[in-house]
Amino acid sequence: MAKTVVIDPVTRIEGHAKISLFLDDAGEVRDARFHVVEYRGFEKFCEGRPYTEMAGITARICGICPVSHLICSAKTGDKLLAVTIPPTADKLRRLMNLAQLTQSHALSFFHLSSPDFLLGWDSDPAKRNVFGLIANHPDLARSGIRLRQFGQRVIEILGGRKIHAAWTVPGGVREPLSREGRQWMLDRLPESLTTTRQALNIFKDLIHGPLRQEVQVFGEFPSLFMGLVSPEGNWEHYGGQLRFVDHHRQIVADGLREDDYQQFLGEAVEPWSYLKFPYYKPLGYPEGIYRVGPLARLNVCDRIGTPEADAELQALRDYAGGVPTSSFLYHYARLIEILACLEHIQILLDDPEILSTRVRAQAGVNALEAVGVSEAPRGTLFHHYRVDANGLIEKVNLIIATGQNNLAMNKTVAQIAKHYIHGEDIPEGFLNRVEAGIRCYDPCLSCSTHAAGQMPLHIQLVAATGEVVREVYRGP
Repeated sequence: MAKTVVIDPVTRIEGHAKISLFLDDAGEVRDARFHVVEYRGFEKFCEGRPYTEMAGITARICGICPVSHLICSAKTGDKLLAVTIPPTADKLRRLMNLAQLTQSHALSFFHLSSPDFLLGWDSDPAKRNVFGLIANHPDLARSGIRLRQFGQRVIEILGGRKIHAAWTVPGGVREPLSREGRQWMLDRLPESLTTTRQALNIFKDLIHGPLRQEVQVFGEFPSLFMGLVSPEGNWEHYGGQLRFVDHHRQIVADGLREDDYQQFLGEAVEPWSYLKFPYYKPLGYPEGIYRVGPLARLNVCDRIGTPEADAELQALRDYAGGVPTSSFLYHYARLIEILACLEHIQILLDDPEILSTRVRAQAGVNALEAVGVSEAPRGTLFHHYRVDANGLIEKVNLIIATGQNNLAMNKTVAQIAKHYIHGEDIPEGFLNRVEAGIRCYDPCLSCSTHAAGQMPLHIQLVAATGEVVREVYRGP
């Protein structure tokens, strides 16, 4: 008799979700679904608010991703003002976004995912977490914590606080960088670089050895990739233009403007999830599956533009035989991006203009509709606002990176489940592997569904008759 397995809650992710595994009569996995069961509401209750408040409001969507929303919202506000912000403001925003990428990637790799790699997929789940990592690998755990601390402290120095720092505003930023703050960043950079190099060496050893199978099974499939690139085709996280490539890194579409996103991005819905399913419109749904985030950014760019990160990018491409398409390699891509961020932070801090006090342009409402785009840690982020003549919000649309990976996450879960699960007697370690497929994408469900609540996961095993024959609950 066909059955369904449900994993609820999914653990070590930001948000609340469950996974359903549908078994056929032979006990083999027929299909899998990643359900996001939180409610989406931010777009609606922003209506009627002044556009000047949007950076501060949308930053509160999530405590992990506030900087991403601050920056994207401020860029949208710049376009409503129809201003070019001062060069130093542009560089300071970039500095904060680099710090955000650093701290978020460090959290994902060291705190959420490395317990699986270093303690084992089948280890005691009560110890398979950051505390178990501290007990078994104290030096690495401590270094990971300090690396994340570096990124958070840079954000705090710039914005006055680590979380929800309402510092980026339409027209620029509120305050310049102090000399003391710049010096602190310069002093801590060498340690952060050392930690990142060590983590890269550890992970490269793992994927050449004990994690080789995971690379082949965890989301290894062809898809499109989307991300920002500079006009020269370099890695980008703040400005530039949008590019799509295929799984051979052949350019599918280039030079795309965020203002035109509705021409090339569609958003489908399914009755079993609050999370929308964006797709590349020219290919339709669901054939227009694409991925965003660290792996996508490294696939769409020609080069990063800094020496160490470019060397690591080439090593990744050599390892993959050209184009890395396994979602398990998101972890590798995050470490390369941390290295790129630290190198770019060094470049910005060496720029004399970084201490200029000219950091904000002033203007009134000069446009009634605008779209902003930037790269969040999890991928490309869009903010689309329409305002009235007084600058009050009439409509908001937010396209979040986690949502854009939704089709890919579902495909990844199904691929892993089909490989490891055969029948309804499922060891805990196999269920953990299914969850880990989701953690490859480091999803931020509060951002993508704009919900309040806790962060558990639920897995169900469902028969062909619709009968739930087994359920596994994890978390609060």
